Amino acid sequence: MNGDGFASALRDHAGDVHWLMPADGPRRRLPVKRWHRPATPADATVVARCAGPTLDLGCGPGRMSMALTRAGLSAVGVDVSSQAVALTRARGAVAVHADLFGPLPAEGRWAHTVLLDGNIGIGGDPVALLRRCGALLRPSGTVLVELEPPGAGAWQGQVHVATGRHRGPTFRWAWLDTDAVSGVAAAAGLAVGEVFRSDCRWFAELTRLDRPAAP
Repeated sequence: MNGDGFASALRDHAGDVHWLMPADGPRRRLPVKRWHRPATPADATVVARCAGPTLDLGCGPGRMSMALTRAGLSAVGVDVSSQAVALTRARGAVAVHADLFGPLPAEGRWAHTVLLDGNIGIGGDPVALLRRCGALLRPSGTVLVELEPPGAGAWQGQVHVATGRHRGPTFRWAWLDTDAVSGVAAAAGLAVGEVFRSDCRWFAELTRLDRPAAP
C-alpha cells in the first residue's frame, strides 16, 4: 500500500467509508474493515498455496502476515508505511519498513510473494511490480496476486483516497483483471499457473518462466 495515500484507512477502526478516487473513472469503495479484521476464508485459500518462506507485500495492518505465521510459515510483511508495520507487529507478525522496490531480506530465496487487497496497483505499473516479485523468488517460487473480476479490464493512472471531506495525496495506482493478467505476467517474465475464485474474490498463481521442470 502507498503509506501516505492510505494513511486515513490504516488509522481507521471506526468503520468510516473510504473511497479510492481515480482521476478519470468511477470511485471504488475500499474494503477497510477487511484489512483490520482476521483473515477470511478467501484469504485462507491463498495461505493454503504457500509452502515455504513468504513475503506479504504491501502488508497494511498485517492480516495476511499473521495468517501466514499462524499457518506455521516463515512470513515477513513489507510496507512503506511505518504505521502499517507497527500494526502488523502488534498482531504478533514480523514486518519490515521498506519500499518493495528497494533492498529486501533474502532476495531471490523466497518461496512465495503475496499481493492481495488491490496491491497489484502498487507503483502504478503491474509489469514492473510483477517483475520485481519474480526477482524476489527462488526459481520454483510463485506469486499469489488478487485480481479484479473478469470484464473489469486493466487501468493505470492517478488516484487519491477520500474519507468524508478529507482528501489524501495523489499517487499512481493500477488494477488488473483476470482477462488481462496473462499478457502482463508474460511481460514480467512470469506465467499464469492458475486463476481461481474464492468467496467472490479472484486470484492468480503465477510462476517464473525459468521455473525448473518437474521431475
